[in-house]
Amino acid sequence: MQDQIIAVPRNGKKTQAVLSADLLRQTLQTEHGIQADLHAGYDLALVSVWVGLMVWCDGHRFWWRTGRDPERKRAVYAWHPAIEPMRAARRVAFRYADLRANHPLSQTISDMAFATGASPAGNPT
Repeated sequence: MQDQIIAVPRNGKKTQAVLSADLLRQTLQTEHGIQADLHAGYDLALVSVWVGLMVWCDGHRFWWRTGRDPERKRAVYAWHPAIEPMRAARRVAFRYADLRANHPLSQTISDMAFATGASPAGNPT
């Protein structure tokens, strides 16, 4: 995650989805200290935040999985308008904190993070 690579369409122009998702990624990093990766293609952008937390963006809205409805046997999603990446980042940060509390790093991953100089929380020191 050290070198951020942003995929762009063959015409070399970033789509609105990529621009919005990159603002979300930057806000997660600067305002909340959360490292994330950005991936794009087919007019969608994905911000990979944590295991089980992938934020999708189509340029109009962000959406991410928040749980599962056991009765309907379907995933439950939250969404936020893409014109408000700072507020969306705050909501995503809350989900991230919830996932981190309930699904911490495995011992193997923690050991690898220490070996590479990252903090045990998974963020660079």
